[in-house]
Amino acid sequence: MSSRFGTSTEKIDALTDYAKSPLFSDAEKVALEYADAITVTDHYDDDTIAELTMIIAWENASSRFNRAFRIPSQGFWKR
Repeated sequence: MSSRFGTSTEKIDALTDYAKSPLFSDAEKVALEYADAITVTDHYDDDTIAELTMIIAWENASSRFNRAFRIPSQGFWKR
């Protein structure tokens, strides 16, 4: 599977200790750390995970829709 997607077997084998592995770039390490963080589900039951996933997906889709159609911010939040 790894060679089919362009990832070496060595990188796949090093995933368990990616933070210390020289095989991964800083960007890859950050992405893997993020994936680990959002995958830990000790504090949430299945219903909560489903709800969080739905909310995140909705907000992402809404943001992309607004950007595509150049819909400006409604000003509910300002920096």
